[in-house]
Order: sequence, then structure tokens, then C-alpha cells
Amino acid sequence: MDLSIIIPIFNEADSVRPLYDRLTEVMPELPAATEIVFVDDGSTDGSSQRLDEIAARDGRVTVVHFRRNYGQTAAMQAGLEQARGRVLVTLDGDLQNDPHDIPAMLDAIDQGADLVHGWRKDRHDKWLTRKLPSLIANRLISRVTGLPIHDLGCTLKAIRAEVADELDLYGEMHRFIPVLAHARGARCHEMVVAHHARQFGTSKYGLSRTTRVVLDLITVKFLIDYMDRPMKLLGRLALAALAVSGFAGLGVAAMKLFSGIDMTGNPLLLLTVFMGIVSLQFFGLGLLGEMNTRLYYQRSSRRPFAIRSINQSANQTVAMNRAA
Repeated sequence: MDLSIIIPIFNEADSVRPLYDRLTEVMPELPAATEIVFVDDGSTDGSSQRLDEIAARDGRVTVVHFRRNYGQTAAMQAGLEQARGRVLVTLDGDLQNDPHDIPAMLDAIDQGADLVHGWRKDRHDKWLTRKLPSLIANRLISRVTGLPIHDLGCTLKAIRAEVADELDLYGEMHRFIPVLAHARGARCHEMVVAHHARQFGTSKYGLSRTTRVVLDLITVKFLIDYMDRPMKLLGRLALAALAVSGFAGLGVAAMKLFSGIDMTGNPLLLLTVFMGIVSLQFFGLGLLGEMNTRLYYQRSSRRPFAIRSINQSANQTVAMNRAA
């Protein structure tokens, strides 16, 4: 299979058929060996039945049904695991993404990009509840992660399968796919794509997701910088706490020797003991983190690096293919 188009669906009964029609319009411009993978994320509005009707008529369509609603990240991960294509395209099911942007994304992949993510430059959403929080979040994420990006929330993406195989999505990490791929050395390219106003239903997101994005950003930052070396962070915190404990202890001793101040009633003594205990806890967490990191890589057969290709001889280069 050359191309897999992955579409998470949750209560989008009115959008399913128009979306499929738009996909069939663009199919002649796509590779012949193309499949469409719909992931029904526990819909309760009839989306499941409409998806099954489409799959019964079109052999290129596969439908994955969840037992209940697990969220877009879980649906995305299930679609990535089900897909068989050498290139994977993710698409929203609410008709706001335009399938006609897919050929241009595939051209960028052919030109050497590992991942192409959309930028909804002319976005048709509410300014206060959607566009403003997104603008702030994108700038914060770009600053923290070091990846220059304008629109991390756009679901429309094209990604090489071997890069997607290295991603483990959980929680609400689907929006951080470009960041996670970039951290693995993938060549990421941002492309301006069309964006349409929502025609049916209501958005599943609002201002409430802002706090979740911030918490996920903290997790992603830790995974990028300290996943394979947790002691680098926790050890620094332990040393900082130990330094505070040491300076506080010296202060207590100096106050006792030179001013006759009682040590037992000195709050600095409590600070000395407290920060000493905190230092030991950080050191302990760092050692446990190092042990867990080694167990993770050994048990999962993963490695803290990614190989793009292997040169076997002066005239032959072997690309890293997707695992069978």
C-alpha cells in the first residue's frame, strides 16, 4: 500500500458522506494503492452505521470501531497501527480540512520531507474561544520545544510510515506529533492549507483544553530532553537542594558560633534538614528513572536514536523500511 488516509470520527454523522465524496474527488490525483481508514471513536449519533455502509461499497475503506469514546489521540494511534501505507495522511472528520491539499503534501514528502503538517493560515473559527488560545499555545510550544511552527492543532498531516512507527501516542499527544517527530530527527515541513468553516455539529474543543495543552507540553518537554537521561534533570535538582541545605547549615553554625543564637530554635536548621531530605529524594528518583529507562529500551527493543539510512557500499544506499 502506497498511501493510507486516517480519519478519526466522533459523532460526525452529517459529515461522513460529504467527506467521503470529497476524498473520492481527489483520489485520481493520489497513488493507485491508496486506502482510507476511518476510526469510529465510539460515536452514538449514527456515524458508525454510515461508515459501515461506505465500507461495504468501497473496498478501499476500512472502519475501526472503538467500544467507547477514548479520545482523538487513541483514535489516531489506532489508525496509525491499522494503516499499511508507506505514507500516512491524517485528516479531520468535520469537513474543515480540505482533501485537495493532500497531493501537495505528498509532493513535499517526495522532495525529502519526513513529515508535512498543515498551517490553517486563513482559519474560519471563533476568534476568542479557538483562534486566540491556539495562537498563544503555538507560540508557547514553539518557544519551549525549539520547533518553529504556526499551527500545531491542524490535524491534516502527511508522515512517512517509518517515522510514525517511532511515535507512541497517548493522553492527548496527537497535537504534538510534529514536535515528537522532530525530536527523533525527522525533517518537518509546514505548509499552508485551506480551512473551511464547520458545516455540521459543534466543535469538541474549547477554552477548557488550554490547561491540558500546558500539562502535555511539560510532559513533551521532559520526554524530548530527559527521556533517556532523567538523572540529568533530577540530579541537577538534587544538587541544587543539597547546596541550599549546605548553605543553610553553614548559616546555622555561624550564627551559633559568632552570635550565640540557639540552633534548636533557628528556622534555618529546619531548612537544612528539609532540603537535605529533598536532595536525597531527587537523587533516588533519578536513579529509579535511570533504571526504568534501561528497562524500557531493553524490553521494548527500542533505541534512543533513529537511523535514516545505511550505506552498504559506495554505490548502494539502503533506506530504513517500515518493520513488518
